Amino acid sequence: MPWELTLGIVALVVAVAALGVALLLWRRARTRTAAPDAEGSASTATGGLRLAVVINPSKEGAAEVRAVVEHVCADAAMPPPAFYDTTVDDPGTGQARAALADGADVVVAAGGDGTVRAVAEALVGTDCPMGLLPVGTGNLLARNLDIPLASVAEALAVVLGGHDRRIDVGRARVTEYAPDAEVPEDPETAHIFLVIAGLGFDAAMVADADDQLKARVGWVAYFFAGMRHLHGRRMRATIRLDDSEAVEARLRSIMVGNCGRLPGGINLLPDAVIDDGELDVAAVDTRGGLAGWAQLFGEVVAQGLGVQNDMPGKIGRIDHIRARRAVIRVDDGEQAQADGDPLGRAVELETWVEPGALVVRTG
Repeated sequence: MPWELTLGIVALVVAVAALGVALLLWRRARTRTAAPDAEGSASTATGGLRLAVVINPSKEGAAEVRAVVEHVCADAAMPPPAFYDTTVDDPGTGQARAALADGADVVVAAGGDGTVRAVAEALVGTDCPMGLLPVGTGNLLARNLDIPLASVAEALAVVLGGHDRRIDVGRARVTEYAPDAEVPEDPETAHIFLVIAGLGFDAAMVADADDQLKARVGWVAYFFAGMRHLHGRRMRATIRLDDSEAVEARLRSIMVGNCGRLPGGINLLPDAVIDDGELDVAAVDTRGGLAGWAQLFGEVVAQGLGVQNDMPGKIGRIDHIRARRAVIRVDDGEQAQADGDPLGRAVELETWVEPGALVVRTG
């Protein structure tokens, strides 16, 4: 049998299997769509669901997303889905607003974390749920909401048959840029984040990650970028939480999170709750070179397993506290980030929470 025909048969089998999984999960979930969900609202009857998909066409797998969504909607006797392509100039916010204006019942973010943030920006403060079809590198929000990552069909089954949940939204605004920083056209923008914003090592790692390497090896590219910053200097930071007095600290990084699961099975903020109306602030520090980083990694792994190490004198540590607002100021300016998107070199970063501001479709 010619190899081209063999590949074609394999591709057909895979497509049929994916469609079958989606239909099976949708049918199992269909019985829940007419009943009130845990938040006290009722899901829209799936048969008349008007689905809008904001999709990043540059992502590998975008063609599969379109094909699966179209086939599943057709077989479920749903209205044809509407697709809105993101662009370099608009990563999804304008497209999501257009979908709302066109009467979408669910607006789906199909792309990476940048697409999810952009779509969420348009849906904050509305009652329209956001669905997730994760086809990015980190897929941070999807990880924290237990959305299937390996199958478009399974993730789509959650969109069609899941329930709606209100979650908190974080905001991060650079209130002062470093003198040598490239300042954006709208420096007063309050950037949305759904998982973690940060200042210091984590943001430098994100900013230096190679896009081509990310496309080849995924989230592992961030670790390669982080290796270049292991021997960087500690930053001197002043931190003010809510209405408390400001405190000074020497740190590698400070992160403000809405939830804390990261790629690689790492749970940076194990006590964070995505709908508790608060943010979790994590102060990360190491001393002693690689030994400090090794102890820090052990600390992160242990806390993800529910084990706390309160021994004094640790050379690698991560400390947690909760707050609704945090203002972080550093002496010379450090890289800042929000859900993996660089915000530039900041001297001062202000973050706060908007409780229950976004509706998401979950399993």
